[in-house]
Amino acid sequence: MTIAIDKNSGYCFGVEFAIQMAEDEMEESAELYCLGDIVHNSMEVQRLYAKGLRIIDREQLKELQDSKVLIRAHGEPPETYKIALENNLELIDASCPVVLKLQNRVKHAFDSTKSNNGQIVIYGQQGHAEVIGIAGQTQNEAIVVTSEADLVKIDFTRPVTLFSQTTKSTKGFYHIKASIEQQIAQAGGSLENFDANDSICRQVSNREPQLTKFAAEHDVIIFVSGKKSSNGKALYAVCQANNPRSYFVENADELEVSWFDGVNSVGICGATSTPMWLMQQVADAIKNLT
Repeated sequence: MTIAIDKNSGYCFGVEFAIQMAEDEMEESAELYCLGDIVHNSMEVQRLYAKGLRIIDREQLKELQDSKVLIRAHGEPPETYKIALENNLELIDASCPVVLKLQNRVKHAFDSTKSNNGQIVIYGQQGHAEVIGIAGQTQNEAIVVTSEADLVKIDFTRPVTLFSQTTKSTKGFYHIKASIEQQIAQAGGSLENFDANDSICRQVSNREPQLTKFAAEHDVIIFVSGKKSSNGKALYAVCQANNPRSYFVENADELEVSWFDGVNSVGICGATSTPMWLMQQVADAIKNLT
């Protein structure tokens, strides 16, 4: 039986950059705080905890004084930077450049809506760290939609500017775009007042066609990802669509020997938040199982 790890899987640039910044900082400091999980992967969070990275939430941030705090790749809303100034916190800002660019675009679009009574709509996961940061650029007035059912929040007689969380599915974004266009037409509105911005990270979106090919090349696919990862859920769905024998695991402990009965080839892949060392661990565990 052959076991292959997808060379295109693993950390995207933003996550890799944030983790490297954290590790570099911890070489100088005994302890570093991070606002939220640095990456949506519990195994990597545990590894970095052992090195001194301490996860805090927004309420704990408000109580923290005179400390160093890492801003992860997902980015943060303006409120976080305000708290940092008030509490004398040194921010180690590892916000992904793609996310920062999106935040700036959203803020500019929001400022423009004041003259035309428009609405900012974000296709993303409600409560996701990146979405919190994006919505913060609109004074939290942005409408967050995850599915067609959420479109009832939009007034289709007013101008709409649509953006996407950078890690969402491209297919999902264009489905939402088409649904909005349809409902604008039904409401008697003008499509000239609809501005759709595909703001999905190309490093993420390019993985969909790559995974489509990879999933079809193997008898069984083991997709490795943290259960909190939005990107992981989207990419796993791509695997399932192209290979029904695709299994989602967080780590090697979740593997089942029955998955590999009569199998000639196994493909291992993961999310943009999945470290390569974890996929290698899963590969080694499969060798021992079979």
